[in-house]
Amino acid sequence: MKMKLTKYGLPQVVIFPAIILLAMAICPIIWPNASPGWIFWVIEGVLLVILIWALSFFRDPLRISPTGKKIFLSPADGKVTDIEIVENDYIGGKTLRIGIFLSIFDVHINRAPCDVLVENIIYRKGQYRNAMNPVSGKVNESNDLYLVRINEPADRLIVRQISGAIARHIICRTHAGEKLTGGEAFGMIKFGSRTELYLPGDGKIEISVKKGDKVKAGLTVLARYTNQG
Repeated sequence: MKMKLTKYGLPQVVIFPAIILLAMAICPIIWPNASPGWIFWVIEGVLLVILIWALSFFRDPLRISPTGKKIFLSPADGKVTDIEIVENDYIGGKTLRIGIFLSIFDVHINRAPCDVLVENIIYRKGQYRNAMNPVSGKVNESNDLYLVRINEPADRLIVRQISGAIARHIICRTHAGEKLTGGEAFGMIKFGSRTELYLPGDGKIEISVKKGDKVKAGLTVLARYTNQG
């Protein structure tokens, strides 16, 4: 099957494979003839594995998102590491926060959790702690998308892109005033990271996942409005 690469991967999606291919090409030239041959093939094999990983990291699989006016889709691939109630002024009072850790093997494209209007985007410089730690959402480099649901109820929500210990580059290709459909890609975080979804925590939304669950951006339903919501 043909693998599509994301446009958000430039320039790394070109530079990294080029460096690896160059190393594989010059390795036979500079390798001493007296050295054991099997070491050469081990090095070439390792470089090949790194090349495949570098390309697969920027993969952009085709996804058809489920529809529904009461659901919230996962904004990222990865593992749910924490679910808790916090306070947030933008959403207003109690807020449900769902944290997702993205390993270096996950697809790193971020997607809209539902049909939304982008009200504001705020980038914040910070540290680069391990993204598996929930504290990283408070102290690490991050990019907050302040969103308003297009459908009723027109609640506010936040998607936070967070750099990790390895990730040092947040990509966001949307802007204030733009509308996104549920499951639509808007950016990525390169090389291991964290994404958080903030929803109203007033009891009208029920969680559809638990800590430790694996989720996929634009496919997995993280939460939904209850019949009373």
